[in-house]
Amino acid sequence: MALSACDFLAQATATQSDVTTDMLVVFGVVAVALVLFLTERLPIDVTAILLIVILVVLEPWTGVDPETGISGFANEATITVLAMLILSGGISRTGIVQELGRRMADFAGDSLRKQLFAVVAATSPVSGFLNNTPVVALLVPVVTDVANRGNTSPSKLLIPLSYASQMGGMLTLIGTSTNILASDVSARLGSEYPELHRFSMFEFTQLGAIVVVVGSLYLIFVGHYLLPERVPPRADYLESYAVGDYVADVAVVPGSPLVGETVRDASETLGPDIDVVQVVRAGERSVAPRQATSLREGDVLVVRTDRDAIATLEDAEGVEPVGRPNGAADLPTSDGVLTELVVSLDSRLVGERLDLEAFREEYDAAVLGLRSRGELVGERIVGRRLGVGDTLLVQAPPDTLDRLARGKDVIVAREPPRPDYRTDKAPIAVAIMIGVVAVAALEIYPILIAALAGVVAMVVTGVLEPNELYDAVEWDIIFLLAGVIPLGVALEGSGAAGYLAWLVVQSAGFLPPIAVLWLFYILTGLLTEVISNNASVVLLIPVAAAAAAGIGANPFAFVLAVTFAASTAFLGPIGYQTNLFVYGPGGYRFGDYARIGAPLQLVLSIVTVLGIAFFWGV
Repeated sequence: MALSACDFLAQATATQSDVTTDMLVVFGVVAVALVLFLTERLPIDVTAILLIVILVVLEPWTGVDPETGISGFANEATITVLAMLILSGGISRTGIVQELGRRMADFAGDSLRKQLFAVVAATSPVSGFLNNTPVVALLVPVVTDVANRGNTSPSKLLIPLSYASQMGGMLTLIGTSTNILASDVSARLGSEYPELHRFSMFEFTQLGAIVVVVGSLYLIFVGHYLLPERVPPRADYLESYAVGDYVADVAVVPGSPLVGETVRDASETLGPDIDVVQVVRAGERSVAPRQATSLREGDVLVVRTDRDAIATLEDAEGVEPVGRPNGAADLPTSDGVLTELVVSLDSRLVGERLDLEAFREEYDAAVLGLRSRGELVGERIVGRRLGVGDTLLVQAPPDTLDRLARGKDVIVAREPPRPDYRTDKAPIAVAIMIGVVAVAALEIYPILIAALAGVVAMVVTGVLEPNELYDAVEWDIIFLLAGVIPLGVALEGSGAAGYLAWLVVQSAGFLPPIAVLWLFYILTGLLTEVISNNASVVLLIPVAAAAAAGIGANPFAFVLAVTFAASTAFLGPIGYQTNLFVYGPGGYRFGDYARIGAPLQLVLSIVTVLGIAFFWGV
C-alpha cells in the first residue's frame, strides 16, 4: 500500500534512521534498474523482464508476488499503449503523414524560418493524436528532402522535428505512452490522495498548447542560431562519410586464382579487413553482390576497408588496383540509390554485430559507411555492435528501399522512389481515429476500450492486414511498461517513495511550494536524460505526490509537472527515442542537443510550472 498523506506527515518528523530493510532492498533494485538503463548493457526489454524477476524473487522485501510481478502486462496503460501504436501504424500505412510533409515542403521553399514553421506546424498537432515516435520516423526522410530542396542543412531542421514532436505529444492523453502511464499511476494513487485521478483525453490540452506555442517560437526564431550545419545542404553522402578514404577498385587479373571463385572467396583471400561491396563486369555494376557470385577475369571489385588495409591491396595476389582509391565522384550510383538507414527502436539489428554478408542477404543493400552516436566510424565496420540511432550509408536498388521503408528495422532517411501507401484507405483511417478520440473524450467508454475497438475497425476495413498488427507495435516499449509498473508498486508499498519525499521536504521544505514544484520538474528532466521517460514517471510520481502532501501542496500539480518534464527531454540524444532517430541523419554531436535544448528546457520549465499554478493551483 502506498504511503498515505497522514503517514507521510508523521514520518516527516522522524529521522533518517527510520529507513527499513524493505526500503533498502527496493532502493537497491532501483539502483540496478538505473545502471542497466544508463549503460544499455542489456536491451531495454530484457532489462524490464529482469526487473520483474528480481522483484518477485525478493518478494519478502519488495512485496511483489508473482501475480503483481506480471500485472504490468495486463495493465490498462500497457494495453492502451499497444492499441494506440497499432492505430498509429494504420495511419502511417495510408501515407497521410508523408503527404502532409510533402505539402509542408511545397509551402516552405528556401526560407529557413518557413521551413522551421512548416516542420513545427506539421509535427506538433499530429503528435498530439498519434504516438510521436512513429511520427518522427515517418517524417525524417520528408524533412531531409525539405532541407535539400530548400538548400538548407538538414541539421537545422531535424532536432526541431524531434523537439516539436515531444511538445506536441503533450496536447492530449494519447500523444505519448508516458502520458498514458502517468495517468494510470495517478489513478492508482487516487485512494491515498483524493486530488489524483485518471487523466481525461484533454485534461492538460490548454497547458500543452501553451508549451507548443512557446517552444515553437523558440525553435523558429532562436534555436536555429544555436545549431551548427553538421551536414551541408544537399550533402554528397559519399563525401560526408569520407567513402573515398575507405573504398578502392581492384581488377581480377588474367591467371588470377580468383577466376571462377566467388565473392566470398575473394573476401577471404584479400584478407579479413577487406569487404567486397560491388562487382563491375562489362560496365554493369552489381550492387550488394551475393556472396556466391562467381568471378571472371577482368571483373573489377569495389572493396571497402580502412586506410591502412587499402595500401596492402597493391601486393595482393591475383588483383591489381585500378587507378587511384575512389573519391566521392568515382563510385557510380546509376544502378542503385545511396541513402542512410537509421537503426530504429525495436529493430532486430539492435545489439547485433554488423555482418556485411548477412546484411546483403537480409536487406539486399551494400553498406559503405557507418555513424555511431553521430561519429563517423573510420576503422573497419564489420563486427561493430549496432545500437538505436546508428546510421548506415548503403547503396541499394530502388525496390529494396521501398521494402525497407515498409519494414520496422530501419528508418530510410530519404523518401523511397516509389512509396506504396494505401491512400484509398486514408479517409477511413482518419474517421476511425476521430471516433476513438471522440468516444474517449466524451467518456462514453474508457480510452482502452475505444482504442481496442479502433484496432478491430482498422482490420475490418482493410486499413491494416491482420499480420501487420504485430509489426506496428514497438514491443520493447510494451515490455518496458510491463517491467517498470511493478517497480512502481514496490516503491510505493515499501514506503521508499514516501521516504524520498521526506528527504525532499527536509532539504527544500523551507521553499515555497511553487519552487519545490519547479525542482521536481528539473529533477525529472535530468533523470529522463539517463533512463527512459516511462521509468521516470513511475519512479517520481509517487515521490512527487507524497512530497506535495508533506508540504500541504496540490499533489495533482506535482504529478503534472513530472509528466510534462518526462515527455520533454531536450538535453541529449539518449533521453527520448525521437532524439536518437535524428542523430545520424543530422550528423549531430552529443553537445548539439544541450546547446539548443538547455535554454528550451529552462524556458519550458518556467512556462509549465507557472501554467500548472495558474490552471490547477499549487
